[in-house]
Amino acid sequence: MEADSPAPPRPGAGAGSGAFWLYGEHAVAAAIRNPRRKNRRLLVTEDAEKSLRAALNRPWRLPPERIERQRFGTFLQEDAVHQGVALLVEPLEPVALEDAIAASDGPVLLLDQVTDPRNVGAILRSAAAFGAACVVLQDRHAPPETGALARAASGALDIVPVVREVNLSRAIASLQKAGFWVMGLTGDASRTLAEARPRDRRIALVLGAEDTGLRRLQRETCDELVRLPITPAMESLNVAAAAAVALYEVIRED
Repeated sequence: MEADSPAPPRPGAGAGSGAFWLYGEHAVAAAIRNPRRKNRRLLVTEDAEKSLRAALNRPWRLPPERIERQRFGTFLQEDAVHQGVALLVEPLEPVALEDAIAASDGPVLLLDQVTDPRNVGAILRSAAAFGAACVVLQDRHAPPETGALARAASGALDIVPVVREVNLSRAIASLQKAGFWVMGLTGDASRTLAEARPRDRRIALVLGAEDTGLRRLQRETCDELVRLPITPAMESLNVAAAAAVALYEVIRED
């Protein structure tokens, strides 16, 4: 659909105050596929519209507005890799922990004050790749939905349920009551994840922030503390890399 002179794409235009721009083909396509996502405005270049239609292989309800590539710089950050497509969306409605673990038999990831949106996005991407049931974030110490987070997640923000909990230790206790074995990743643990991983029950993994690691209350609430077997040459892994390795270990078949 060709727009002769589309209105300036102001952030939040035509939507609620929490609306934000998703950008990049994978993130936008996943949002269009997600029935839970409220999409408000779709802006595309001519080439990007063709590519998006091919990726989705189905029609969508929201009519695309055709704009020139340079216009994206007026409402996206300068380094945004948008690929000629941006979608104005409302944040997803919260998902309850009990609903997420009932809908999938995959592992659960809990992030203890991981605040970098690109790390959270990369963790969501690994969670989608390895079939995690959900990612649990602490409500007050985690990034909101943003275009940067969604771009890093490469579509996984609209695939993996995100649960936001006020109290992470209470979420751990809820998972324990539901039969999960909750394992906290820390470099000073005596056993590795591979050595400690149970084969007869579901697993939840708790990862701490890069600068401080797991906080005391989370360490004490976990069923067991475990580590990844990295060499002494490196003190630790980036939290997103650690999440990917740990998820692979959890789902790996012997």
